[in-house]
Amino acid sequence: MEAAMASPSTSETTTPSSSSSASDGRGKQGLGWIEWMRGWISIVWEFLFQRISASHLQCPLPLPPLDNVTVIVTGSTSGIGLQIARQLAESGAHVVMAVRNLKAAHELIHKWQDERSGVGPPLDVEVMEVDLLSLDSVVKFAKAWNARGAPLHVLINNAGIFSIGEPQRISKDGYEEHLQVNHLAPALLSILLFPSLIRGSPSRIVNTNSIMHFVGFVDTEDMNMVSGKKKYTSLSGYSNSKLAQVMFNSVLQKRMPAEAGISVTCVSPGIVHTNVARDLPRIIQTAYHLIPHFIFSALEGSRSTLFAATDPQVPEYCGVLKADEWPVCAYISHDCRPMNPSEESHNLETSQKVWEKTLEMIGLPSDALEKVLEGDEVQCRYGSDGD
Repeated sequence: MEAAMASPSTSETTTPSSSSSASDGRGKQGLGWIEWMRGWISIVWEFLFQRISASHLQCPLPLPPLDNVTVIVTGSTSGIGLQIARQLAESGAHVVMAVRNLKAAHELIHKWQDERSGVGPPLDVEVMEVDLLSLDSVVKFAKAWNARGAPLHVLINNAGIFSIGEPQRISKDGYEEHLQVNHLAPALLSILLFPSLIRGSPSRIVNTNSIMHFVGFVDTEDMNMVSGKKKYTSLSGYSNSKLAQVMFNSVLQKRMPAEAGISVTCVSPGIVHTNVARDLPRIIQTAYHLIPHFIFSALEGSRSTLFAATDPQVPEYCGVLKADEWPVCAYISHDCRPMNPSEESHNLETSQKVWEKTLEMIGLPSDALEKVLEGDEVQCRYGSDGD
């Protein structure tokens, strides 16, 4: 693969600081207009020029042989996740499709096997049920997988929602749905699967993120966006959840000892036409179809996640950032090159609060990571009613 690991580009963000909190003691209340403008410039730039910047990449992205590699992929029945799961399986990996729609997943596997008949060995793919809108379901999934005692080499937190233009929706767990599906549930899954990731070390956690985090802001006193302090929009729900994901994983990478052998990355797939568009108003779906020159297909959008999941340089790059005490986790752009995430993601004070608040919201103790790394069992308030 041609994309070389180098220092993150700082052209899109300012120099990171320990905190960007307001000096009036109340803490930062939102993005400043300059940050907001920079964020939208980054988004528009990616939209207009992503094909040019990624022109060096092949499609599909060539992958190394992945025999004896086990990968869990959430949200793998459509869009980017479907392409990720299939390409990993075709490269020899044991792929676990962690999905809500079991029927759709099994139908896909049958289709893939039929298309591969006579070409090579059968694909090693299985299906396990998980519903990210239920934290009980996430705990149940993690318990079932860990009980196997098998190694896990890569966890790809790919599933996500963007219900643009829709009113605020709250999950049965009481959380705003973008926050739960895009951040809370993947965070819980990552922590709970640490025993298996440690068995598979060196292993990786790859989070499919979004350039939209550049216009996100996390109010740690109102992560659920229910206080009414600010008017809720689906755009803010989505972008805030993606920023929270970057912040949480930055602290995760920082707190995790290097000897654990687990690298953590966030990835931008680019501006992609996927089934996230099923949640868009019809007029916007139409616009998506009218501008195919700019928008990636799901196959093109899968490349950066596949790169982060398989390229041997990525763990080394994560190690360099950790050794240099870089304030954010490794972030891979749509063109499979390192990039500097948003200015707000460098806010160390907020990131630490996001870490603490997230653990509280997903029902884990504040020392959950340390307990897991020591081999101790971690109690979660979800999934405790028996399987």
